[in-house]
Amino acid sequence: MEREQREQKPGRRALLGAAALGAGAVALGGAGTAAAAEAGAGGKPGPVRGLPVPTVIGHRGASGYRPEHTLGSYQLALDMGADIVEQDLVPTKDGHLVCRHENDITATTDVSAHPEFADRKTTKTVDGTKLTGWFTEDFTLAELKTLRAKERIPGTRQRNTLYDGRWEVPTFEEVLQWAEREGRKRGRKVWLYVETKHPTYFRKLGLGLEDRVAKLLRKYGRHKKDAALFLQSFEPSSIQRLRKLVDTPSVVLLSTMTSRPWDFVEANDPRTVADLVKPEGLKWIASFAQGIGPDLSVIIPRTPDGKLGTPTNVVKDAHAAGLILHPYTMRNENTFLPVDFRRGSDVNAYGDAFGVFKAYFETGIDGIFSDNPDTALLAAADFRK
Repeated sequence: MEREQREQKPGRRALLGAAALGAGAVALGGAGTAAAAEAGAGGKPGPVRGLPVPTVIGHRGASGYRPEHTLGSYQLALDMGADIVEQDLVPTKDGHLVCRHENDITATTDVSAHPEFADRKTTKTVDGTKLTGWFTEDFTLAELKTLRAKERIPGTRQRNTLYDGRWEVPTFEEVLQWAEREGRKRGRKVWLYVETKHPTYFRKLGLGLEDRVAKLLRKYGRHKKDAALFLQSFEPSSIQRLRKLVDTPSVVLLSTMTSRPWDFVEANDPRTVADLVKPEGLKWIASFAQGIGPDLSVIIPRTPDGKLGTPTNVVKDAHAAGLILHPYTMRNENTFLPVDFRRGSDVNAYGDAFGVFKAYFETGIDGIFSDNPDTALLAAADFRK
């Protein structure tokens, strides 16, 4: 997920209720206006059946404690109690979907230590950014399976390097199978949050993501409107394509206010995220999606000196459009927190994460992505009463 970078408290809503996004009150196959029509008091969508509000989403698993997008990270997030576990999907050369935050696997695998793949190192431009490294689309699945995952930011999360080499790169199908096994063990569905990464880029390579995702969702029965799964993408057109293939709930991811979705850049659409979070932009999103996943700065921007600023109207306006909000990403370390919530001089030490969680939950968001699901769950508990 993510490219590095005071309303009334709906968290006080009941944990479960009429499903704005589940089977029952609202048909997900319809436009977002249906969700708005069934919204609760104050125009806010009702909670999703089976999920508490605010919802805690394990960002790339429990990536604050284990190398991201590994079965070890996913398992720990689930064991900690995360309500949903996230996957980012990119394709291999032979068309298999694997779970990596980016197709550039230089920092998240030991590929550089494999002399047999030295000649695969190359320079590419992905969504306007020039990158040098190794890329999933240049490897078959069999080749990729010879690699091992490692910690992406070892300078910040040195303890996570203990687990370098322990897990391989999982396929999306393996994660779906894992979720089915864990669901049977626990007697409940295991929720997943699945992102299509760089869909326009891969479509140009003949490795379109949407049909491949939809095929697997149908195979494992997660293609229906009451599926325990959210689809997400930074490219609205990817969500529009998916909506024609499956009825699975979907969310449009939004980066910082001045940014533009890459498919907008390709199509010469001048709209920015700032345009999309205006009432008319949110109404447009609600015509094909059930929620938005904005960068946290879209909910509460930071001041020029790095402190937490004043909340925007995005939560209120999105709820009025019948959309849920799952912003990203909360992390515990000082380096990721607003200046006024940092503690001590060590940038890698934990700051006042609970204080920041509280500020965001008070805006009325419906959930949050966090690298530290255990911390997020404790913070969310006060808003689930």
